[in-house]
Amino acid sequence: MSSFRLTLALALAGALAAAPALAQETAPEGQTPGGEAPAAPAEGSPGPESGGLSMGEPVAPDGGQIGTPYVKEEHGDWDIRCIRTPSGNDPCQLYQLLKDADGNSVAEIALFPLVPPQDQAVAGGNIISPLETLLPAGVTMQIDSGEPRRYPFTFCTETGCFARIGYTEADVNRFKRGAKATVTIVPVLAPDQRIQLPVSLTGFTAGYDRLAALINEQVEAARQAGEAPAAEAAPEAGGN
Repeated sequence: MSSFRLTLALALAGALAAAPALAQETAPEGQTPGGEAPAAPAEGSPGPESGGLSMGEPVAPDGGQIGTPYVKEEHGDWDIRCIRTPSGNDPCQLYQLLKDADGNSVAEIALFPLVPPQDQAVAGGNIISPLETLLPAGVTMQIDSGEPRRYPFTFCTETGCFARIGYTEADVNRFKRGAKATVTIVPVLAPDQRIQLPVSLTGFTAGYDRLAALINEQVEAARQAGEAPAAEAAPEAGGN
């Protein structure tokens, strides 16, 4: 499984790209008019400014590098994981790494409330599986002994294959009431087999409610500032 940094960066890329708070009509300083960043200077060079003087580079409010992920809070077996942004209005998801019976890291699940909801979906998210997954079989999720539901894979990268999922209010309530969920994928080299990965729901309710509160705070703060935060838009790349 590829690193968490690549995975979460992809999972939240759409939220960052779609956020009107980060969009501008004109090219921001340090970018070309097409929106592309200029080529990075060679290692050890003082930067792109003339005269060999560096004017510095943006950093997140906490001093971290913009675009890097971090764990904001832990709730039972779930993490609230976020991506650093220049404004500090960081998009976050509820995240859990899924392991097989031997303790090997196999897949990842992440979800987040949608503000505002999109049709019946009050939450969205991703399930990310290895590249060796049989894609036509999709990914199946079951909460406790409830009815299993299958979701298609949307795209793959070097990180893995992404299934982008919408959850109704009833789905979220099942997560909150449940003890565990099971994610099932099919390996491409053994299409007659099923890999079942347990999803602990310990801490889900506290983590989800806390994340919802954080997103609502971001939305309110951005509205007061006359902006539209990333939390108001569903992530386009990977979710969630």
